[in-house]
Amino acid sequence: MISAVRRPVFGPALVLAAVASMGTTLAAQPPRLVQPGAPGQPTRDITAAEATDTSGVRHGAADTRFMQGMIGHHAQALEMVALVGDRSASADLKKLALRIDVSQRDEMQMMREWLTARGEALPDPHAHHMAHGQMPGMLTAAQMAGLTAARGAAFDRLFLEGMIQHHEGALTMVTELLATPGAAQEPELFDFASDVEADQAIEIARMRAMLKELGK
Repeated sequence: MISAVRRPVFGPALVLAAVASMGTTLAAQPPRLVQPGAPGQPTRDITAAEATDTSGVRHGAADTRFMQGMIGHHAQALEMVALVGDRSASADLKKLALRIDVSQRDEMQMMREWLTARGEALPDPHAHHMAHGQMPGMLTAAQMAGLTAARGAAFDRLFLEGMIQHHEGALTMVTELLATPGAAQEPELFDFASDVEADQAIEIARMRAMLKELGK
């Protein structure tokens, strides 16, 4: 008589222990990080520290031009908001102008410090008067003259239309920067450009709503 072969029996506790052990082993293994190679070159595995290390990132000519140009761009916006106080009776417009004044002064200081820290030249503070055809959204001398001469509701309308144009120009500058190969690789610059894009888009929406109210 042939005796039956006895197969090992695994109880529930043993099975759970094995599954838990496998989970611990998998969890202990860090995810694989792969850095793409240059065209025609292989990829390579890198560590988490290498993946987050930005010490080797350097700014380029496009980054410098963006910061120098944006300082001049902001300078004209400050000239525009300086006209609001004695030309507009709108409390909402004055609040908007104050917000733009404070935020863009702070940003101009940050951009100057960024350029100085990298040994780049600071732009001529009056250069934006010559840059109407060079930077997107800049108001022409005629537009600035018309804004300066206006009062009341007429001023409010010209200001909102002009500042919307101005802000849209800043968004174009950010778009062009981000579309330039190798540009905006520095985290500080990328974060700044992203903040400009977000903040000015919000202000454009607000100004369009204010324009709509003026039309009632």
